[in-house]
Amino acid sequence: MSERQKLADILRKCSRNLFLDQGKEVHGAVVRKGYGFDLMVNNDLIDMYGKCGRMSHASEVFDGMLERNVVSWTALMCGYLQEGNAKASLSLFGRMGFSGVRPNEYTFSTNIKACAFLGVLENGMQIHGLCTKSGFDGYPVVGNSIIDMYSKCGKISEAERMFHEMPVRSLITWNAMISGYSLSEDMCDRSLLLFKEMQTQGEIPDEYTFTSTLKACRGLGAFQEGTQIHAFLIIRGCPIPVQNIIAGALVDLYAQCGYLFEAQKVFDQMERKSVVSWTTLITRYAQEGNLSEAMDLFRQLQESRIPIDGFVLSSMISVFADFALVELGKQMHSNTIKKPSGLDTSVANSIVDMYLKCGLTEEAERLFVDMSEKNVISYTVMITGYGKYGLGKEAIDLFKKMQQDNIEPDDVTYLALLSACSHSGLVEESHRYFTQLCNSYRIKPRVEHYACMVDILGRAGRLKEAKNLIEKMPLRPNIGIWQTLLSACRVHKNVEIGREVGEILLRLDGENPVNYVLLSNVFADALYWKECERLRWLVKAKGLKKEAGRSWVEIDKEMHFFYNGDETHPLIKKIHEILKEMEKKMKEVMGYAYEVRFALHDVEEESKEENLRVHSEKLAIGLALVCGGMNKEGQPIRIFKNLRVCGDCHEFIKGLSKILEKVFLVRDANRFHKFENGVCSCGDYW
Repeated sequence: MSERQKLADILRKCSRNLFLDQGKEVHGAVVRKGYGFDLMVNNDLIDMYGKCGRMSHASEVFDGMLERNVVSWTALMCGYLQEGNAKASLSLFGRMGFSGVRPNEYTFSTNIKACAFLGVLENGMQIHGLCTKSGFDGYPVVGNSIIDMYSKCGKISEAERMFHEMPVRSLITWNAMISGYSLSEDMCDRSLLLFKEMQTQGEIPDEYTFTSTLKACRGLGAFQEGTQIHAFLIIRGCPIPVQNIIAGALVDLYAQCGYLFEAQKVFDQMERKSVVSWTTLITRYAQEGNLSEAMDLFRQLQESRIPIDGFVLSSMISVFADFALVELGKQMHSNTIKKPSGLDTSVANSIVDMYLKCGLTEEAERLFVDMSEKNVISYTVMITGYGKYGLGKEAIDLFKKMQQDNIEPDDVTYLALLSACSHSGLVEESHRYFTQLCNSYRIKPRVEHYACMVDILGRAGRLKEAKNLIEKMPLRPNIGIWQTLLSACRVHKNVEIGREVGEILLRLDGENPVNYVLLSNVFADALYWKECERLRWLVKAKGLKKEAGRSWVEIDKEMHFFYNGDETHPLIKKIHEILKEMEKKMKEVMGYAYEVRFALHDVEEESKEENLRVHSEKLAIGLALVCGGMNKEGQPIRIFKNLRVCGDCHEFIKGLSKILEKVFLVRDANRFHKFENGVCSCGDYW
């Protein structure tokens, strides 16, 4: 074997085993021995540096070459793609077109993968066309990449066509199609069917097949099918604790289906726990309300040697934001400052979002201003926050500044802006920005944007105009937009339009209990009790159950949850006592009386008052008062609810803020309410 061949073989070994230091030593020997311009050796150097993640070195070798062939170009493209720099790979592919070097199947495959990574369908279709013209579309490595690209770009029908046209299907081909189906909730069932079909055709699934199939089970919520696959793996002797990606998929499936015991069991058996599995389990425990277990797991993650990246930090901060864990959120902010990944824009965006959802607008604004880099998400998060607080003018000013900073708003930004206008009753401004969106060549309005306009018109009492907008819009109306109009009908006591809209909703989505409740509220406000009874009977007959109202409050870094009529809290007796005491004081000072119409039951007045007294938000406030909330000067009492706060509770908290001279911050499903001196920031429209 020649000296040149020996050097090339050693470089390939370094490449396979990621021996960077040894590879650098061989590079030095290559130069000393006079092979610095050898085509084959330089190609191996590019490949070695690319696989070891040193693209600056790979690029230097490439730029210094006197001669380049298809392997040179493709090796550098592969390195860029492996690094996650798909744009650089596509840019190099464009340069290659002018070099006179013709691409091969691996060049095409690499750049089709780059298109999939970036989600640029148009570029992917162009490269597919080049493959067809040059006869490479029949190569398995190219066909597999095309299936994957179309799947990830949302063109599943094109992926299917390519799959069926493939002359030979390898295991990779089957895996690409099964994975493609698993990416779409509407197609997950096809993943399971294809999984069965491949086995009937004699193909033996591998860990990637099982991972995609388990992902499909997760998308379907198919716990039973997932356990069958799990059992099949055990019978087959698959070492699940060692197979990290399969174990991770099982943890994800069980956690998302609500079987946390099974998820924890698989997780505990994993030999090498991935950061994704940690995050999945932590966030799921938190979403199920088991915050102590979630925090315990997070502490274990911190103590492990696994590096906590921006993804984990953002996920944990999102948990704190959703549950408004103020003190823990502040601690997490302090922790992120000490970590390199904590400086990521994505992490900073999550912290801003967390502060806004916890009612700490000043902290959010301060962090936003101090951010060294801001992207479209940064501005959108802040505009959304302003909207939730009813600060529509501030949201508009920030939108203008965003454009001045040459950051292009996307459809989500426009949605946040229109929502902010809606919460602040800015009708003219909302029309101006909606027209701007409709005239945009870059983005087009979605149903959600029209729903914002319906909400704005509904708030202004222009119900017929709102209904006409729905009926004439170029998109098919969804359930949400009709629900928005029906809510406005209740506020303005328009039974006629409310009845029409309610009938449309029950026809379109008759299995959704929310639609019955919304229509019942319209009738109840108008004292149409027979209509209410008919709707309640239908709900019972169909066996439908509305999502239970739940409120929570943080006391000394611990969350306390309440449901309507909840009697389980150890301090419930004291909670009822202090609420009755507050009611008595409000009656004496302000002449407060229950807004019994919000009880929405055709029962005696006294019973209605009892029903309203045990609403979850009142119980949470009662606990805050029992635990010394009145004595903490300058600190608002923060309450959070998963649904819209009811009208009686809204009036109750307004009165409470006046007699106690205390600020109450209440976050419901729609917005933030700041109660101060008997007035709410929402202007009594929410």
